Amino acid sequence: MLMAQSRSEAWGATFNRATSAVVGRLPGRLAEIVPASLVGFILINGLTFCVDLGLLTVLHSLLGMALWLSITIAYSCAFALAYVLNRLFNFRSHAAVGKQFAVYAAVVVVNYLVWILGVGTGAAALGLEYHLARVLAGVCEAVYMYCALRWIVFRRVPARSLTPAR
Repeated sequence: MLMAQSRSEAWGATFNRATSAVVGRLPGRLAEIVPASLVGFILINGLTFCVDLGLLTVLHSLLGMALWLSITIAYSCAFALAYVLNRLFNFRSHAAVGKQFAVYAAVVVVNYLVWILGVGTGAAALGLEYHLARVLAGVCEAVYMYCALRWIVFRRVPARSLTPAR
């Protein structure tokens, strides 16, 4: 267990150095504004979006599974993978997994209901072509998810002092 933990720590440190290097090469003041965790989020969630689409294709087109079920399974697998990768490599969290994953699950449910279904179907119902509506919902989803991961799910909690309060 300790060996696996130190290996993930090493990979997390390498990932952090790589994303920090990318930020360091951004033009102008962007290098001062953009956090390395945003670059990490873009990389990880870009990968998990590809996993989502790949699983969706396999489940629906190759295995003939119902579309709604294929979407649900692919979406769930991609978000579980995104949680693990963001926890280990991007935000490098050491918080208790159970409570943290419960918060993450709530964030994902809100994401799905508000952005995927709400904005996506709402914009399409208002006349926006459905692919464009999904892209609009995806942009909103990305902003929401990054903010939720950084400031809610993987927030940095200050360590408690060992000296008693006076």
